[in-house]
Amino acid sequence: MAENKKNYYDVLGVSRNATQDEIKSAYRKLAKQYHPDFHPGDKAAAEKFKEVNEANAVLSDEQKRKQYDFELDHPNMGGFGGAGGFSGFSEGGFGGFEDIISSMFGGGFGGSARQSRPARGADIEQTVRLSFLDAIKGCSKEISYYRNEPCRSCNGTGARGGTEYTKCTRCGGTGRVKFQQDTLFGRTIQVGACPDCGGTGRKITEKCPDCKGKGFRRVETRFTVNIPAGVDKDSSLRKRGYGQAAANGGEPGDLYIYFQIEPHKLLRREDRDLFVTVPISYKTAVCGGKILVPGIDDMIEYTIPEGTASGTRFCLRGKGVKTVNGTGNLYVTVEIDVPVRLSRDQQKKLGEYEDSVSLRSCENMSRFANNVSAIYGKNINKQ
Repeated sequence: MAENKKNYYDVLGVSRNATQDEIKSAYRKLAKQYHPDFHPGDKAAAEKFKEVNEANAVLSDEQKRKQYDFELDHPNMGGFGGAGGFSGFSEGGFGGFEDIISSMFGGGFGGSARQSRPARGADIEQTVRLSFLDAIKGCSKEISYYRNEPCRSCNGTGARGGTEYTKCTRCGGTGRVKFQQDTLFGRTIQVGACPDCGGTGRKITEKCPDCKGKGFRRVETRFTVNIPAGVDKDSSLRKRGYGQAAANGGEPGDLYIYFQIEPHKLLRREDRDLFVTVPISYKTAVCGGKILVPGIDDMIEYTIPEGTASGTRFCLRGKGVKTVNGTGNLYVTVEIDVPVRLSRDQQKKLGEYEDSVSLRSCENMSRFANNVSAIYGKNINKQ
């Protein structure tokens, strides 16, 4: 492998022995992090997004990953697939070395009886904007995007009627050929895609008139997706087979739907819990009383006790977001709304009220006054 070739494991932040699930998880996280929809006009993010997709395309395919790992371990042996300095071989006759090559790659290459497996199509990602309440309650959204869809006229083969092709004579229909290269370590033999048929194992004799031999057509895809209640900004939906069509009739990729959720004017969400701040009057804080709390569907009546301090938080259990994993709570923080622009008469009455209240009846002020007396030797308690 050339020295300047990227280390795809480092790109995805996984180890060499990472499982396919770990690779897939790392890819989804990074793809979402650097998706162009979240970084409009950011060239660095776009380049990183491209790099992450490139790494995933190799490491998520077991066959490509084995080739790549071999190149990592043997950097002086050159790349696979045939390039400058290689001489092609399409016949057998390598004896035991062919078995060594086959065993190194799990039997994926080699013998003329083995057929090259078509590559899987690329995945597509779509971002859907949701209102705060639509994400909580669930909704239906129409999805519209363009993708490469398998050509129905030729069943994805690229040949007229799906039959106008012949077996490639160079690779014998396997799609793989052997290559020889002389290196400092001696002569080596590698296996790669057949250059005559592009790894398909067949050569088209008459192209499909609808797809011009590509095997797929660019079409607009529209459908309605039901978004379940409780999705969040870290949620995603997967639609199997709705990604890009694969060349040579391979399995199509998948569609991944991510969500961009608009903020609410009053409520704030953390996982299944909701948070809201409600202003209350000074009288309600002192004497207690009923307040109205914004909820998901309607206002909720809640009674707060007398002597409630500003900043006190109350929990309304079961009034949060309902998901398949349970229902959260609604946390209400009350803040005393201090009156402003009082008239002189109102200010006078407020002063009379303060003079009539003993400092010792106010718990926090009494505690503060006692600490002042202990530390500074000054008595600020009203007698």
